[in-house]
Amino acid sequence: MEILRNLLSDSTGPGKVMWLGTSSTPRADIISRQQVEVVAGGLEDDHHCRPGRRRQITLLQYEHLQTVATLLGIERVFPEALRRNILISKLSVASLRYCRFQIGSAVLQGSGACPPCSRMEENLGTGGYAAMLGHGGITATVVTLGTIRIGDPVTVLEVLPS
Repeated sequence: MEILRNLLSDSTGPGKVMWLGTSSTPRADIISRQQVEVVAGGLEDDHHCRPGRRRQITLLQYEHLQTVATLLGIERVFPEALRRNILISKLSVASLRYCRFQIGSAVLQGSGACPPCSRMEENLGTGGYAAMLGHGGITATVVTLGTIRIGDPVTVLEVLPS
């Protein structure tokens, strides 16, 4: 584990918030936001917001939008179709799975992988699920309440022991 901690502590950064979204119910449309409030259990007005769960907030690598579009043979994939909360650029979202990190005034902690669901076929068309494999991002839990805005930096605070 010490090797992993050393490798992740040298990661590039800071990252940057490129997009934010919430959904009031599991099948409701994702609404793009300019800012979100991080409350106990997740993001205010998001259906995943429940204290005690490992999946309180979902994060995705912004650069993967083009990768998924290329795999599907389409020009563009819109963030709303991927049903995640926060898109981050310039910092590996996958590495945040093992970290405590700050976005805006909130502190989050990586809690696991966020694999695609069957909704990706519905939202992206045939092959959507397969295109999202390895590009689904991560889940996180809330450590400190705060506000996150588009353009906010994403900074690793601590690489966590396993």
